[in-house]
Amino acid sequence: MMSSNEIREKFLSYFESKGHTRVESSSLVPQNDPTLLFTNAGMNQFKDVFLGLKTLPYKRAVSCQKCVRAGGKHNDLESVGRTARHHTFFEMLGNFSFGDYFKKEAIAYAWEFLTDVLKLPKDQLWVSVFKEDEEAFQLWQAYLPKERIVRLGEKDNFWSMGETGPCGPCSEIYIDRGIEHKCDAEECALGKCDCDRWRELWNLVFMQYNRDENGVMTPLPKPSIDTGMGLERIATVMQGVYSNYDTDLLRPLITFIEDMTKKEYKDNEQGFAFRVIADHSRAITFLISDGVIPGNEGRNYVLRRIIRRAARYGKELGLNEPFLYKVVPKVVELMKDAYPELEKNMPYIQKVVKAEEKKFLETLNDGLRILRENIEDLLKENKKEIPGNIAFVLYDTYGFPIDLTCDIAQENGMKVDIKTFEELMNKQREKAKAARKSEYEIDELASVLSPLAPTAFVGYENFETESQVQFILAGKAAVEKCDDTKQDVIVVLDKTPFYAESGGQVGDTGVIENKDFLFKVTDTQKTPDGKIYHRGRIERGSVSIGEKVTAKIDVERRLNISRNHSATHLLHKALKEVLGEHVNQSGSLVDEHKLRFDFSHFSSLTPDEIRQVEFKVNHVILKNLPVSIYQTTLREAREQGVIALFNEKYQENVRVVCFGDYSKELCGGTHVKSTGEIGLFKIISESSVGSGLRRIEGVCGFNLMNYLYENLEILDKASKLLKTSPEELLKKIDELTGQLKEQERMLESLKQQLANSEVEEIVQKVKPVNGINVISARANAKSIDDLRMMVDTLRQKIKTGIIVLGSCSDNKVLFVVGVTDDLTKKGYNAGEIIKKVAKIAGGGGGGRPDFAQAGGKNPDKLDEALNAVFAIIEELQNKI
Repeated sequence: MMSSNEIREKFLSYFESKGHTRVESSSLVPQNDPTLLFTNAGMNQFKDVFLGLKTLPYKRAVSCQKCVRAGGKHNDLESVGRTARHHTFFEMLGNFSFGDYFKKEAIAYAWEFLTDVLKLPKDQLWVSVFKEDEEAFQLWQAYLPKERIVRLGEKDNFWSMGETGPCGPCSEIYIDRGIEHKCDAEECALGKCDCDRWRELWNLVFMQYNRDENGVMTPLPKPSIDTGMGLERIATVMQGVYSNYDTDLLRPLITFIEDMTKKEYKDNEQGFAFRVIADHSRAITFLISDGVIPGNEGRNYVLRRIIRRAARYGKELGLNEPFLYKVVPKVVELMKDAYPELEKNMPYIQKVVKAEEKKFLETLNDGLRILRENIEDLLKENKKEIPGNIAFVLYDTYGFPIDLTCDIAQENGMKVDIKTFEELMNKQREKAKAARKSEYEIDELASVLSPLAPTAFVGYENFETESQVQFILAGKAAVEKCDDTKQDVIVVLDKTPFYAESGGQVGDTGVIENKDFLFKVTDTQKTPDGKIYHRGRIERGSVSIGEKVTAKIDVERRLNISRNHSATHLLHKALKEVLGEHVNQSGSLVDEHKLRFDFSHFSSLTPDEIRQVEFKVNHVILKNLPVSIYQTTLREAREQGVIALFNEKYQENVRVVCFGDYSKELCGGTHVKSTGEIGLFKIISESSVGSGLRRIEGVCGFNLMNYLYENLEILDKASKLLKTSPEELLKKIDELTGQLKEQERMLESLKQQLANSEVEEIVQKVKPVNGINVISARANAKSIDDLRMMVDTLRQKIKTGIIVLGSCSDNKVLFVVGVTDDLTKKGYNAGEIIKKVAKIAGGGGGGRPDFAQAGGKNPDKLDEALNAVFAIIEELQNKI
């Protein structure tokens, strides 16, 4: 029996002993890769290295990467709990070679680790190789007999990063779990079936080709290695269990759920809900810890779906109140040794989960109500299928699971039009895919600019420099010379003072010029491999490759940006001090006008909290603390307690920005020399941008002066308008507000008198329908509230009966229906009545059995609808 923690550490230590650098797991949120929703493999953080866009100070690496496969191309969500080995969250053990060793060493390392370190029985190990990979087939024969080396096709044993780019054959290592796990296939054999007898342990990818757009593969100059072994799968073997859910990674969570539900887990279909909750609780905890919050788009929507799916299966186990947040500490307890950040983030994670659970329980009730109303209407029309568009709206708008819609449909002898539902889902996916296409432009530019050397950035110290033109792109064409003044042009220099947009700070603007031309820079960006490119227009003359130029940034704009950027660092620290350490930056935008700062927090800031934050920031500004900047390694920076943004992707060597002894963060942006240069700081807005996510906008320096001038001008105009001084303005407003409230009170009193008078007239119109008092009348009310008040008064007067009132307002029809309690108990339903009444006037509505309201589009049908009430009630009486 070997614990998962032991397996993880043995793997990392083994490869460290073979010259590999131990690399921390990257965030579950991929950086600079719009093609991925989540990090789903160990190689993701090294993608730019494999593509040749980035180099590292080491050529061998080993990691244990946290992964999520619950959206996009790699999506195991629907398989979770149904199989012994599929998960939304899992850990991937991997070793990597970047142009160093290749197949021979990779195979030798894998064999030695499995047989010498983990002591797996050699006679139970099998491998598969790509059918055309003769080299791998021969290499494996040093360890295994030919009959246990299986040749398979491209589907099973050829890996590629995408339709184009690095690719190559792979070799998978399996363990034969014994004849007792044999499936019912005619031939239970590796490559012939997909049963759990043949447990895949490790995939060795031999990245040796580059595939172009035509599918032509050419050998890479430096072949590389990328391997992956799921920790959960190898744990089943080392712990002698069949299912991943029986390992020490997941079984303690199932036991915890057993204690919560007072129900016993069984490793069969009955245990499905337990397995879903155990798996999903891990994904939920890790995703929120890495900065994902529940939402309606992209990865935020996937997290919301995972939470709601787990909560839905909790209801099946009798958990009708929020419970997932209680599972979070158990996940943290199991995983904190390998991922210590979980313990620090646990209170925040629990708050996010609990809030989303509460929201879903409300949503679930709304969805159930809407679905049942639709089923009721469909059954009345003798229809046995729920339209796909109804199922889609329930899923897309209310987050109502499609499987629950199908279950409820089945309970009512119906089915769901899944084909239409899937068509609508596919349209939504295509729409989202099309929206993401613009994000790929940087990859296209990176490919075009790849032959160039990285641009030397000198803009920290210099606002102007002499440079040489290296590259010109006019539209989509690379040109030697350009004089086009009508289209956007991209210019790349050998060195530049222009800061490229990064870390929330916008790119610099300015000019690139010499005596023969003037190029106005409107934006500056950079590729992942460090090529800085300047977008803009040629104002005069022509520019050619090789020309000597002067590059000048807009200095005043840069200084304003730097003030705002420095202020965000002080704001981040102040928020942590006032609100708590759970506050983490989740986004920012810094330009020359203001700063925008998004952060994790669960409630709006009180006026007192805002004042405290402003005071702390301005106190540091007025102390005029020096700003120091130095370079260090990422590991040393973390040991020093430097704040690192957990959604940011950092190089091995990092830049630390310190504001005295107050704030210390990793940052590549531009900053003031001392805090006094910021001037003063003011929060101008604080708002919500999602569940558990707040946004602050602020101004400082000259922008703060402009903000104050604008607000003082508004104050002066308001004072003149109300004929008072600014000092007396509040007193004057209180006085006018009091007068207005008194006038509103008098108006309400008059309206009530008129309504009472009208009620006295309407009550005379009561008409018995088979022993039931019924009132159906037109009223002069202008709003639903006025009609509601009249219905309440009429109910008190007639004691028992049904009241239907209608009125016209702004060319629209309003209806209300009231039913006294004694009649609702007999089955009379206001909601059912109002649907039929409103339909006549081209509208619809609903409500409770005792009260309902509706609208209509056809005022000329109001009297017809009111006259039909008596027949509608007679029809109801016949059914009751």
